[in-house]
Amino acid sequence: MMKISVQESDFDVNAALAELRARCAHVGAVACFLGTVRDMNDDRDVATLTLEHYPGMTERALERVAQEAKIRWPIAGVTIIHRVGSLRPTDQIVLVAVASAHRHDALQACSFMMDYLKTHAPFWKKEIDPSGAACWVDARESDAAARARWFADFDPPKA
Repeated sequence: MMKISVQESDFDVNAALAELRARCAHVGAVACFLGTVRDMNDDRDVATLTLEHYPGMTERALERVAQEAKIRWPIAGVTIIHRVGSLRPTDQIVLVAVASAHRHDALQACSFMMDYLKTHAPFWKKEIDPSGAACWVDARESDAAARARWFADFDPPKA
């Protein structure tokens, strides 16, 4: 069972986790990652973060990475909620939650999907500092290295 949402509106983490647990009542573990907007990035103040995407293409890419996780680990359910639009520091950006019989599979699958989202999901990020200056944000080398470890023996999902 999979729920994928790309949306401008905020989301309720507790409600999302409760819904996942209700869809997967037979499992023993739910692992999740919640990403939020920082007020600093690379020693630059961040006043707002704008996330852009291609509707349809982005959802398909998220569905493919969730399917890839289901191939690799015996997981029962996945929820991915990713926001787009203009966000401020401390705003929620992304929730990845995975239900599985055991914690190891849920944690691994959650980490795998986040590593993909940070490097290859079709989102474009622009940070705006307090003066109004804008800077497009690329994936960090450390994010690419984290993702690469998952693909030593696998082909990545195609966007």
